Amino acid sequence: MATTGSAADQTPDRTPDKTPDKNRATAEAILPLVGGAGNVASVAHCMTRLRLGLHDRSLVRDEALRALPAVLGVVEDETYQIVLGPGTVARVTPEFERLVAEADQAPAAAPAPSLSSASATADELAARGEEIRAARKARNATPFKLFLRRIANIFVPLIPALIGCGIIAGLNGLLTNLHWLPAIVPALAAMASGFMSLIAVFVGYNTAKEFGGTPILGGAVAAIIVFPGVANIDAFGQKLSPGQGGVLGALGAAVLAVYVEKWCRRWVPEALDVLVTPTLTVLISGLVTLFGLMYVAGEISTATGTFANWLLSHGGSGAGFVLGGLFLPLVMLGLHQALIPIHTTLIEQQGYTVLLPILAMAGAGQVGAAAAVYLRLPHNTSIRRTIRSALPAGFLGVGEPLIYGVSLPLGRPFITACVGGAFGGGFVGLFNQLGAAVGSTAIGPSGWALFPLLAGNRGLGEMIAVYAGGLLVGYAVGFVATYYFGFTKTMLRELNADTEATGTTAGAAPTGAPGTPTATPDTQPPPEAATQPARL
Repeated sequence: MATTGSAADQTPDRTPDKTPDKNRATAEAILPLVGGAGNVASVAHCMTRLRLGLHDRSLVRDEALRALPAVLGVVEDETYQIVLGPGTVARVTPEFERLVAEADQAPAAAPAPSLSSASATADELAARGEEIRAARKARNATPFKLFLRRIANIFVPLIPALIGCGIIAGLNGLLTNLHWLPAIVPALAAMASGFMSLIAVFVGYNTAKEFGGTPILGGAVAAIIVFPGVANIDAFGQKLSPGQGGVLGALGAAVLAVYVEKWCRRWVPEALDVLVTPTLTVLISGLVTLFGLMYVAGEISTATGTFANWLLSHGGSGAGFVLGGLFLPLVMLGLHQALIPIHTTLIEQQGYTVLLPILAMAGAGQVGAAAAVYLRLPHNTSIRRTIRSALPAGFLGVGEPLIYGVSLPLGRPFITACVGGAFGGGFVGLFNQLGAAVGSTAIGPSGWALFPLLAGNRGLGEMIAVYAGGLLVGYAVGFVATYYFGFTKTMLRELNADTEATGTTAGAAPTGAPGTPTATPDTQPPPEAATQPARL
């Protein structure tokens, strides 16, 4: 959420305070380091990352990419992901797309930036982080996890609208409570609610696109769910209600539409395809949606919301402790993606998700752990520099470089960071148990960036106080746990050396991180900043 520099700093002929020039310079710096325009198969972006499909992964110069001041980290998954931070990525991506479109052939790769200040210890941690990323990618390539990734691909593009509408909803609530600008309040209510009233259509569109169907047909079938006229239809002895089944119903309807469409493409004569295929797709999928999916999905959605509220109201502190403590491992396993439809369902039902503020505590534990590592290694200038550059973004909920560049390669600090997240989650969960439900009107942001999106069943001031208290608990416990239990004596002896001053390496890889990565002279320290939550 915050950057520590920009590519414009490396481009003398551009004015640093001109945002378009800075974004263009960042795109120009990135393109040759990913193999040039000829190596780019696809370009997309999410909340914080530029996601590239590449023809030849071997042409990418990872360490040179990490050396760019605007790049907060690099994550390799099904696509190659360059972490730029929210706001920045939305501005750099169009510039990058323009450069790719303008290029007739791949330009020669630019020489790697000088990294004379990098120390061997940071190199080892960066290399170890790469090993962990590669191992995680191999473990995540299971059918179930690939399916979860596809589900995430459906909902992630909706996050910017959820955030924008969520903040407007919060502003509207504030003006309503203060009795200010009464003429504006209805307009803000319309802006905040319009997207949510039609979110099923967007989910249907993205689902069909993700599963290989015609997107507009997926949206058309999903639109049936929100059509007011469904109130005149009986299913299972009950009148349907507009929106029944919500995003889960839209998801199922669109997947069904894709399979019907593909069946039609195989069996309908080509001369009739343009008329028969879309008609049968909407007709068959629509009938099944109205007389089956809407009712079933509605029951599942209602049960999901009821269970989440029951869990936190009856066992809030324990549930919060478990959720906050396990979220970082869930991210490492790729299982956090299963929570995205649940968040969206809760927001659709009650206007906010009570799970996100609890899960955001994992980032707080990570920040506290990083601060403790900084103090425990006073002579390791390389790791301390990495932490200094990563902490600002960590406070704003972007934590990949701290995870992959510091805590996870070290081993123990990752565990103690989870402990901090557990206690922070337990704190927020306790207040849910006491009747103060703290939620978020959107998914995506965490850390301090979540404050504008807070909502719940109490006043805004109380919601802010509870969430801020959880962050402080996460910071404090993560710090204390890491400071006292995050290092063995061997780790401190091997890591706590001023490698830049002596010009020697810091020794073997840290205890707790299996294997000893080999550092190369041009290896970049771990990424400078960055659910997500992961992007939470």
